[in-house]
Amino acid sequence: MCKAMDRGMRIENMRLLEKEGGKSGHFIADNKEGIVLDVNISETKGVIKTPIEVGELKIDHGLVGDAHAGDWHRQVSLLAVESIDKMKAMGLPDLKDGDFAENITTKGLVLHEIPVGTVFTMGTAVLEVTQIGKKCHSGCAIKQKVGNCIMPTEGIFAKVLKDGQVKKGDKIKIIEF
Repeated sequence: MCKAMDRGMRIENMRLLEKEGGKSGHFIADNKEGIVLDVNISETKGVIKTPIEVGELKIDHGLVGDAHAGDWHRQVSLLAVESIDKMKAMGLPDLKDGDFAENITTKGLVLHEIPVGTVFTMGTAVLEVTQIGKKCHSGCAIKQKVGNCIMPTEGIFAKVLKDGQVKKGDKIKIIEF
């Protein structure tokens, strides 16, 4: 059906997460565990976030002290350092955690391949993926600084299901797809 719309289209960034049956039997991809590299907040929206030592995550709120927190589906934003490294390779070597306004910078998980509805632990909190990517704000501080933004395609958003704390070095474990 896609070919009828555009014969030159591409389907990219796809990965098998789990399958059953067939010659090789049951398979589960190893995209189930990562680590927190930084916890970042800002007092206003649309600006680069700054690191904090320990973040407090609250149900129906998100990361305490962050401008994006509140009773909505995008309480906490996450971006993988592997995504940030792609931008560094494109000629932006001075990027650092928080430059894309992410609350949590991670390592070891291909975040944008984790399905919406996935539940995971991070530190002592439990969260659920609610959105993958977002519409980029034209003229925001992030895009002005780096000239491009990876959050619209590779950042994810989550809501807090169980209160807890998160800090640099905490494990992130997917517990339910």
